Amino acid sequence: MASRLTTLIIVVIVAGTLIAGLIVGAQRDDESGPVDLIITNGRVYTGNADTFAEAVAIRGNKILRVGTNRQIKRLRRAQTIVVDAHGGTVLPGFNDAHVHFLDGGLSLSQVNLSDVSGLDDIGARVRDYAAAHPDKPWIVGQGWVYASFPEGLPTRQQLDQLVPDRPAFIYAFDGHTAWVNSKALALARVNRRTPNPPDGVIVKDARTGEPTGVLKEGAQRLVETLVPAPTRDEQLAALRAAILEAQRVGVTSVQNASGSPEEVELYRELRETGDLNVRVYSALSMTPTYSAADHEAFDAVRARYGDDPLFKTGAVKLMMDGVVETHTASLLEPYANAPTKGMPRYTPEALNALVTDLDKNGWQVFVHAIGDGAVRTTLDAYEQAARVNPMPARGRRHRIEHIETIDPADIPRFGALGVIASQQPYHGTPVTTAPDIWSTNLGPERAARGWASHSIEAAGGRLAFGSDWPVVSLDPRFGLYTAVTRMAVDGTPEGGWHPEQRVSLAAAVDAYTSGAAYASFDEQRKGRLEREMLADVVILSSDIFAPDARLLDAVVETTIFDGRVVYMRTPPQSTE
Repeated sequence: MASRLTTLIIVVIVAGTLIAGLIVGAQRDDESGPVDLIITNGRVYTGNADTFAEAVAIRGNKILRVGTNRQIKRLRRAQTIVVDAHGGTVLPGFNDAHVHFLDGGLSLSQVNLSDVSGLDDIGARVRDYAAAHPDKPWIVGQGWVYASFPEGLPTRQQLDQLVPDRPAFIYAFDGHTAWVNSKALALARVNRRTPNPPDGVIVKDARTGEPTGVLKEGAQRLVETLVPAPTRDEQLAALRAAILEAQRVGVTSVQNASGSPEEVELYRELRETGDLNVRVYSALSMTPTYSAADHEAFDAVRARYGDDPLFKTGAVKLMMDGVVETHTASLLEPYANAPTKGMPRYTPEALNALVTDLDKNGWQVFVHAIGDGAVRTTLDAYEQAARVNPMPARGRRHRIEHIETIDPADIPRFGALGVIASQQPYHGTPVTTAPDIWSTNLGPERAARGWASHSIEAAGGRLAFGSDWPVVSLDPRFGLYTAVTRMAVDGTPEGGWHPEQRVSLAAAVDAYTSGAAYASFDEQRKGRLEREMLADVVILSSDIFAPDARLLDAVVETTIFDGRVVYMRTPPQSTE
C-alpha cells in the first residue's frame, strides 16, 4: 500500500513539473516573438486601484504584458515602436458611455455656443458665424445655456438681430429646447394660433400670444423638419471629424445613445474603408410611435451587427422625460416654482409593457430619465420585466441615463436590480452665477440629490460615465474632474457642490473605462490593461494619481487604438 502511494505521489509530482514547464515554455516562446509597441516610464493604472505598473508591451492589437520598465524593455525588438510616457499616467482608452456621435461630428461645423455665455458673447459668435458662411441657407447650431438670458430663455427678436436674412435654428446645450428666429417660424407656419403638439410646448408671449422663438421638447420638430438634412457625404465627413476629435481626447470607444438603421449603415461604410478607428456600440432610438415595421427593422439591424469588438448594436433607447430647466423632467412632486410634475413620455403601464417585451426579446434598454419620477417609473419597469421574464442569455444589464435627481428610496434599487447608472458628471458642474435655473426649479431638497454618483455606488450600483457630447465637451477630463471635486473648472464653489457625492479618482476612471465596458457587455476584452485585452491605451502628460496632481493640467499626449498610435500631441521621438 505504501509502495503504491509513493508511486502515485511521484507520478503527480512529475506530471505537475511537466505541466509547469510547458506553461513557462509557452510563455517564454510567446514573449520571445515580435513585440510591436512598448510604453515605458509610465504610471500605469491597470484598472485595479491597488495595482500600478511602469510599462506595457503590445503585440498586434492585444496587450502582451504589463510590468516594470526592466521587464518590458527586455521584450524590445528591432521593429518595436517605443513610446516614452515620461512619468505620465497610462490608462485604458476612455470609453464614453453616452454620446451622440454623429450629432457631435456635425456640431463641429455648426455654430457652437457651448463655450460662451452672456448675450454679448453669444451674439458675437452667431453673427461672426453667419458672416463667415453666407452660402448656408440656414444657420444651425447648439450649445446655449438657459442662464445666459435674463429671463432664462432667449427670444426670436434677439436672434432676428443676429441673423436677419435667413432662418436660424439653434439647440440649447441639452438638446431639449430650440431657439429660432422669425423667418424659421414663418417658414414652419407657427403662429399664435398653432396648438402645442402632445409632447412639446410652443412658448408664447403672455400678453400677445405670439411665439417667443422658443420650442420645447417635441415642438422643436415643427421647425426642425424644415432644416436641410445633411447629405450622406456630409454625415460621413462628420463621423470622420468626430473620430479625430475622439482620438485627440483619448476616447477609443463610444456608446451611441441615439441612432437609426440608416445611421448604422454609415458606420458600416467607414468600417469598410478602414476609417472606423473608434469602437462603437450603437443603441437604436425608439419613439412613442414605434411600430411593428420599426420592430422588424431593429431586429434586422441587430442580426446583422451583433457582438463584435469594433462595431455592434443590441440596445434600444427610450425617452422617459425631458429636462429640469424647462419643467419637462418628470418629478414625483410638483416643481418648486411651477404647478406641474413635468412631462413623462410614457404612462407606467405603457413603459412596463414595452420594457417587458424588449427584455423578453434580448434587447438591452437605455432609458433617459432625469427627474426622480422618471427614475422611479423606469426602475419599476425593469423590476417588472425581471419578475415576468427569464434571464436573457447574455444577462440583464439595463441602464438609466442621466439620473439628475433621485428619491432616496430608489438609490439602493440600482444595485439590487443590477441596473447600470449611466451618468455624465460634467452635467453636474454647479452653476455659480445667477440664475441657477436647475436648482431653483427643483428646490433645495431635490437639488441636494443632484447627480448622486457616490450614493448609488456606495449602495452597490454600477457606474458608467460619459459626456453626452455634443451637449458638453467630449473630453473625459472634465467629467473626471467634476466627479472627483464637485466643482466647476474655475474651482468654485469652495469645498465642492454637495461634496458628499464625490467619488474617488480610481472610481471615476473605472466608470469611464471598465465600468463603461461592462455597460456594453465588453468587459471581457477592454476596460483594463491586462494580458490579452484589446490594446486601446491613452497616455496623459502627468501623473493624475499623485497627491498634488492638477487633473485638468494633464493633457492627452498619445492615443493608441487597436495597437496602433493614432494620435500624438508632440512629434514622435527617435527610437534609436
